[in-house]
Amino acid sequence: MRFIYNIGIFLAGIALKIGALFNNKLKKGVEGRKSTFKILKDSISENDKTLWFHCASLGEYEQGLPVFTKLRNHYKSHKIVLSFFSPSGYDIKKNSPIADLVVYIPLDTRTNAKRFLNLVKPELSVFVKYDIWPNFLYELKSQQKRALLISASFRENQIYFKTYGGFFRKALFTFEHIFTQNEVSKEILNAINYKTVSVNGDTRFDRVYSQLETDNTLPYVEAFKNNKLCVVAGSTWPEGESLFIDFINSEASKDIKYIIAPHDIKPDRIKKLQESIKSKSILFSDKNNKNLSDYKVFIIDTIGILSKIYSYADIAYVGGAMGNTGLHNTLEPAVFGVPIIIGNNHYKFPEASALITNGGMFSISNQQEFNQILNELILNEEKRKISGIKNRQYIEKNTGAVIQILDYLRI
Repeated sequence: MRFIYNIGIFLAGIALKIGALFNNKLKKGVEGRKSTFKILKDSISENDKTLWFHCASLGEYEQGLPVFTKLRNHYKSHKIVLSFFSPSGYDIKKNSPIADLVVYIPLDTRTNAKRFLNLVKPELSVFVKYDIWPNFLYELKSQQKRALLISASFRENQIYFKTYGGFFRKALFTFEHIFTQNEVSKEILNAINYKTVSVNGDTRFDRVYSQLETDNTLPYVEAFKNNKLCVVAGSTWPEGESLFIDFINSEASKDIKYIIAPHDIKPDRIKKLQESIKSKSILFSDKNNKNLSDYKVFIIDTIGILSKIYSYADIAYVGGAMGNTGLHNTLEPAVFGVPIIIGNNHYKFPEASALITNGGMFSISNQQEFNQILNELILNEEKRKISGIKNRQYIEKNTGAVIQILDYLRI
């Protein structure tokens, strides 16, 4: 199996180079990986002590951030190497303050793994959730380096647990300890005789809860809202935006403010979105020197501020589940005690099911259901507040994963 895997990685490298000729995202990853070893060689000396944090993309970075931050503060004399596989994570967090170096992880060949780890020499490596690269892990084990997997979530149908998955299954045993999100994942690991596992929940809860300790003030959002009821649609895709556009255009007489933060902020998409809205709208990029309180719809054509915008929401819609792109982060608005509406394609997201069962989140599948629940939340202040409180309480109940990881590390 190892031979087949290595051949597969070799072929994947060729495919990525070909794909990069036609796809800008793939091109960024291919070009970025070319500079990884030079960056490491130029930035890490023989006497440096290091830690290595690895994430697949931005979502895993946000998940691991509360742990990374604590380790950064504790190991002040160490250099921190942060690696990503995806350009979407690297591009946004290449200047992350929790790391001294941010690089692309090289493709998982035995040669790349040995070369990378000989340069980094990490005292501790932390992998987040699922981005598990066997050759890197086997090399870490060979060099007797510590490695943890945090916020892990496993399913029985994954290759690690198949009869033919021995090569991948053995890679799990290179981890000194695995911290899982749930009891099911622990039981699956126990079934293959992996015992150094703890259920400590999802570090994302700690991450979003820490948002309450930051300054979430956005004066321009405050000016726009102007003490009116505000509905925030975050990380939206066209199938969800169409629901909002129809609602806004048909309910224009209501004294309500709307903020739409699309996932895709390409100029042509933003232009099309704005042109479809009959009410007076303003783009984030055009906000300067404007009386924002005069506008009914605020379209956020930038990234990085949505988590703060949710603090101004009275009702939130989170995109991704009306189509097949995957539900975006519902915990970010939940922590602010906001009722949440999502699409019906959320079965892969256990926190969504829990929030729905808890009574703070509402799943819809069409325009009629969307209009019904949104109108109900707008008109029924008591339901709006109670639903929001339930979401906040759910977040509070599930914090604490970071403390358990730090206790294990005796920090």
